Amino acid sequence: MSAPKVRKKVRGSATGRPIMVVLDLLGRRGTLRIFWELRGAPLTFRALQDAVQTNPSLLNTRLRELREVGWVEHDAGGYRLTRTGIELAEAMTPLYTWAQQWGKRNSK
Repeated sequence: MSAPKVRKKVRGSATGRPIMVVLDLLGRRGTLRIFWELRGAPLTFRALQDAVQTNPSLLNTRLRELREVGWVEHDAGGYRLTRTGIELAEAMTPLYTWAQQWGKRNSK
């Protein structure tokens, strides 16, 4: 499976609107977990595999997609979020905060 592209059909959108492309990619198995684990220091493939608890094939596929869309990069230090990836993580912070509050209200 290749990375979704803007203006190309994706899950939930025949037009490939940018928001739908982002949601398609974030909704793929393992993507959010990989993204979460890379929010801090860079991780080697093995460390990321251990943190995500997935198989190497799926991890390779997701990392390829995330690199293709420019959210993740790899260098001698390991895998890390790009500036664009960091911007996405920052944009998701209000949703994280809302979910924490919602979870507290709904765990009673």
